Amino acid sequence: MKLKGTPLTAALLLLAALGIAALAGLEFIAMWADDVFVPAPGFEKKMLSNWFEGLGGTPADTPVYIQDGAEPGGVVLILGGTHPTEPASMVTATLFLERAKVTKGRLIVIPQANLLGFTHNSPQEAHPRSISFTTADGGGRTFRYGSRLTNPIYEWPSPDIYIHPASGQQLPGKERGNLNRCYPGSPDGSVTEQVAYALTELVRKEHVDLAFDLHEASPEYPVVNAIVAHERSMELAAMTTMDLEAAGIPMRLEPSPKNLRGLTHREWGNYTETMPVLMETGNPVQGRLRGRTDERLALTGEDKAYMRAAPLGRLYIPYEGDQKIEYRVGRHTAAIMSFLDNLDLLDEERGVFLENIPTFEELQEKGVGPFLAPLKL
Repeated sequence: MKLKGTPLTAALLLLAALGIAALAGLEFIAMWADDVFVPAPGFEKKMLSNWFEGLGGTPADTPVYIQDGAEPGGVVLILGGTHPTEPASMVTATLFLERAKVTKGRLIVIPQANLLGFTHNSPQEAHPRSISFTTADGGGRTFRYGSRLTNPIYEWPSPDIYIHPASGQQLPGKERGNLNRCYPGSPDGSVTEQVAYALTELVRKEHVDLAFDLHEASPEYPVVNAIVAHERSMELAAMTTMDLEAAGIPMRLEPSPKNLRGLTHREWGNYTETMPVLMETGNPVQGRLRGRTDERLALTGEDKAYMRAAPLGRLYIPYEGDQKIEYRVGRHTAAIMSFLDNLDLLDEERGVFLENIPTFEELQEKGVGPFLAPLKL
């Protein structure tokens, strides 16, 4: 039986499919446009390939910004964007990059550690493609949201099982694209392992005294609103935790598990002389209980499902209806500044002093946008 109108129907369906493919292609291409950063005066831009030539000329090579103070001191690294789906990490690093004035020591800032994670997102998670802020001049700043893993274009095919090169620890194959499972890295490994190797080399060659790896975690994850510290970092982390608690910012302190391999707080401590610290804030976008997932949720943390979960004791953070990004960024910012104060108390020669960084209270009052640099037209 011949159906009338079939060729026309087929043509319309084909056009619709081509239109959808074109729109998807435009969105895919847009994820490859670099985010704009406006470094504060005094920062010098380098590339990660300066510490491992194998990354030179590849899409994985990410900018590294360094500022030296007039007075000699220690060296501090702030690493954001290990997981691009944890925006408070990248935004905090960006605040330090765009505002810090170093008066003592050296500050190294990497806002997008896994640059290839920012070149795609996770549509199966309904994540937004970007987040935006309004700056003090009324203009806007937009940053890609990205994916937790390296773009699979460069990690394909994933093995069934990822065997961590330094320890033999076995993980699901996709974890080879998770930068924070690949340390200390390998110069001849996958692209993610090479990025991890380059970052470890930077920490080692620059004699970094204190290294921060910033993250976010789901409200129902036990290690959240927490500092995770290598045993070499524990005294400093304990001092900082007490300071934050006294300031009304509750913070857990967790020791770095010796048998959990591939993470910065373990491998940087094992393979370099730095004091590594990983910090987690609570972000509902990371959780499995969340409802509608969009830019609003990433910025406000407002979620009805979490409102119901909180009184049932299902969460590991206080939740009263939101977890705004200014709160999450404020926690990271306040913790970093407290760490720096305590570093100077423990060892003046390794102290690093910064000016012009907004306080926790200022971020709660004004939000993040007013502290980001306006873009020049």
